Amino acid sequence: MTTEQRYTKEHVTHIKHWANNKLFSITTTRSPEFTFKPGQFTRLGLPENAGDEPSIWRGFSMVNAVDAPHLEFYAVVVPDGQFSPRLAQLNVGDTIYIDKSPIGFLTLDNFPNGGKSLWLLATGTGLSAYLSILQDPKTWQLFDNIILCHGVRFVDELSYQELIHSWQQTWGKRFVYLPLPTREAYQDLPQQRLTTLIEQDQLANLAGINLDPQNSCVMLCGNPDMLAEARKLLGDRGFATGRRGNIGNLAVEKYW
Repeated sequence: MTTEQRYTKEHVTHIKHWANNKLFSITTTRSPEFTFKPGQFTRLGLPENAGDEPSIWRGFSMVNAVDAPHLEFYAVVVPDGQFSPRLAQLNVGDTIYIDKSPIGFLTLDNFPNGGKSLWLLATGTGLSAYLSILQDPKTWQLFDNIILCHGVRFVDELSYQELIHSWQQTWGKRFVYLPLPTREAYQDLPQQRLTTLIEQDQLANLAGINLDPQNSCVMLCGNPDMLAEARKLLGDRGFATGRRGNIGNLAVEKYW
């Protein structure tokens, strides 16, 4: 397969910087041949020097709905990183390269039979995969209740509030949103990490919905430390990923 076949050359159409200027969303054109499942991610590419072929690649989940005419990605600036500072400096009209082959297993394929409750647990920009999943009508057909838990450090890192509010308006009690800053008080919610809330059995109390392996499916997306700790805590409670054709009730994505 040639280099030209692996990616398409797209252009930036919109950039949104969130409150703390470390978080941003970038919207691009979309090739008609680019398809993906909600929850998957692809690689974005940039050249090391202007005019060169793309040589620096990083994985990002698609935020947009699968049938959107554009692609959208949610990112954080890592000051000493090789890629994200360059990405944050792009302007509308600039070129970006997008791998044509999305990957990842954080999709509804993990839970073909659905269930009573779907728990979407994220830290930081791990939220991005769930934004696409929540825009998929199939998600709401498969599960009676959906709980979105977003762990951040500060309140201004709670991005996409308008979109999340629209789901609250549309789905009412079927959709529970738990914004969880750890370093600032917010809405009388505990200033605790997601893993601490799981360990202390507080997450279910906050949501008003049981978190049990018989009736719940859980997705995890975020920083590696959270993934490892949450996976262990949930595993001790009977949650497990699918294996050898057996359907599981836990799905985990790690792409950094």
